[in-house]
Amino acid sequence: MAQRHVVIVGGGVMGAATACFLARDHGAAVTVLERDPTYARASSALSASSIRVQFSQPVNIALSRWSLAFLRRVGDELAVGGERPVIGLVEPGYLYLATDAGAGVLRANHAVQQRCGAEVALLDAAALRARWPWLHTGDLALGALGLSTPASGEGWFDGPALAQALRRKAAACGARFVAAEATGFDTRGDRVHAVRTADGARVAADAVVIAAGAWSAPLAACLGVALPVRARKRDVFVFDAPATLPGCPLVIDPGGLWFRPEGRGFLCGMPPREPWPGDPDEPPLEAIDHGLFDDVIWPALAHRVPAFEAVRRRAAWAGYYEINVFDHNGLAGALPGWCNAFTACGFSGHGMQQAPAVGCALAALLVGAPSHAPDLAPLSPARIAQGRPLTERNVI
Repeated sequence: MAQRHVVIVGGGVMGAATACFLARDHGAAVTVLERDPTYARASSALSASSIRVQFSQPVNIALSRWSLAFLRRVGDELAVGGERPVIGLVEPGYLYLATDAGAGVLRANHAVQQRCGAEVALLDAAALRARWPWLHTGDLALGALGLSTPASGEGWFDGPALAQALRRKAAACGARFVAAEATGFDTRGDRVHAVRTADGARVAADAVVIAAGAWSAPLAACLGVALPVRARKRDVFVFDAPATLPGCPLVIDPGGLWFRPEGRGFLCGMPPREPWPGDPDEPPLEAIDHGLFDDVIWPALAHRVPAFEAVRRRAAWAGYYEINVFDHNGLAGALPGWCNAFTACGFSGHGMQQAPAVGCALAALLVGAPSHAPDLAPLSPARIAQGRPLTERNVI
């Protein structure tokens, strides 16, 4: 397999993870094409970088549990020349909150999580109030907290540091990262033979992977495959508060607000206000919706945590979710109709946390080797044409 040449379009965390496992574990020759080597607009560089096991689909639970175990030993996995990467993983858990209207869904998700080995505790309003006295629980019926155990856990980490460590390890194992924009493919029959780039180059390939995040759909369209992946801008706000919240996990409010501690302050966000056209280039990524914080997020923060009545917004940034509008789950595997074209995209906000597991499994699939990572079959892009949605209920 050492002579097999895989061209990966997209050098973000998903492409970097796939390149890393291909080069490190299978001896494949890998070329990664990245149109923006600064990663200024990449989802990977602008992610809030959290990891959870509280999903409603078993494949997502399995992928995140595998990735969490990888992140816990990342210093050993991705060391280069004696230098061990540090990604600052912490595991205070996710706390999903529900009113009476959402309690049934939380219980149903919890049953799936238990069957899949995820350690999650259900807490009623009294238990929530006892554990976090700073939390307003008057309108809550239930909470679900991810617990940190040897087999499970939830928290957050330095996502850009992980992406950089994957790229560095891949390069150390022989992968080439090339600044180039893929514009099309040379094909014959059901095979892709080369990737064409904007500068007129032609990169020969035994297999190709489209891992271009929010920009994957136009590339797949060049192969006649319709991927329902769209860009959705998400604003993240940094704020300070005089209050201290002992034991604060990442909290997800019933209305879609999320917040967590970060250094001396807090991060927060919620789904964007509509309408938002969702075009990756219009409006520009820099057009942060500051009114979202003032008009929507701040009142929601103060309702859930009365001590947040006094907060000061310090900074903000925006990044893209690569949303799979079909069912909000990742697309990973062979592209229908092609024997050597694959994709890993559309993870709808949980790509950063699942990239190690997806990269490991996809690399094995590409070279026909066994894998100890979870099976990607449920995420096959074939489900799109077959009309078989794999609906994920727990999307933030």
